[in-house]
Amino acid sequence: MESKHSQEKLSAYLDAELDAAGRAQVEAHLAGCGECVEALAQLEALRGRVAAEAQRHAAPEYLKHRIHAALRAEPADTPAPRTPPRTSSRVWPWAWINLGLAGAMTAAFAVTLTLYLRQPNADERIEQELVASHFRSLMPDHLADVASTDQHTVKPWFAGKLDYSPPVYDLAAQGYALIGGRLDYLQQRPVAALAYRHRLHIVNLYIWPDASGHASTPQAGMRQGFHLLRWTQDGMRYSAVSDINPQDLAQFAALLRQKVAQADAQ
Repeated sequence: MESKHSQEKLSAYLDAELDAAGRAQVEAHLAGCGECVEALAQLEALRGRVAAEAQRHAAPEYLKHRIHAALRAEPADTPAPRTPPRTSSRVWPWAWINLGLAGAMTAAFAVTLTLYLRQPNADERIEQELVASHFRSLMPDHLADVASTDQHTVKPWFAGKLDYSPPVYDLAAQGYALIGGRLDYLQQRPVAALAYRHRLHIVNLYIWPDASGHASTPQAGMRQGFHLLRWTQDGMRYSAVSDINPQDLAQFAALLRQKVAQADAQ
């Protein structure tokens, strides 16, 4: 068996997908081919590193509910989707192995593995979730589950839906009018999301309990064209997301922080 043909079967060999004859053929070739033995070792190392270090994320509850709801609503006679051939799952590892065998297998493998295993840190992950939630809210009929400019209507709406009571303030007099509130999901837990309007822009404010108990000043960030401010105060985490300019978002945060401090002092 030529090395090229043997290498094409190594992924299936490693995954125990070959029949007895095919497995015996690959093992016989490996006994006399150092190049393929090295390729198999690289593939085993890749699989081990991915299994040990790649981060896994559980689907949030809202996504599970939407999937189940979509499946229940699907007509009974809808044909089942075709399962793609298993061979497609073996394309990406062998693309890098074959490049490496062309003359720089070790270097190419190291670079590829580093890029593949590079995972976002905790701050990057929460920013990704915040921007994704903000973007979803801008779709029709997604901005507010309870649409009201009255904070005394919005705040009680969360009772029984959350295990905490989020502070709700209307800042219309300062240019940030309350639109309403909704239930959202961040970091695999339900959180309060409040929507505000500043001129033609939407500001989403997310509030959930802070386990650390430490207060922090607003930390600015930017992702996918949206500005973010995140801080902790009075046992709560606050995260504001919008496409308004950073100065207006900072003013919004300062007004809200002042309201929370005043309520805490009373």
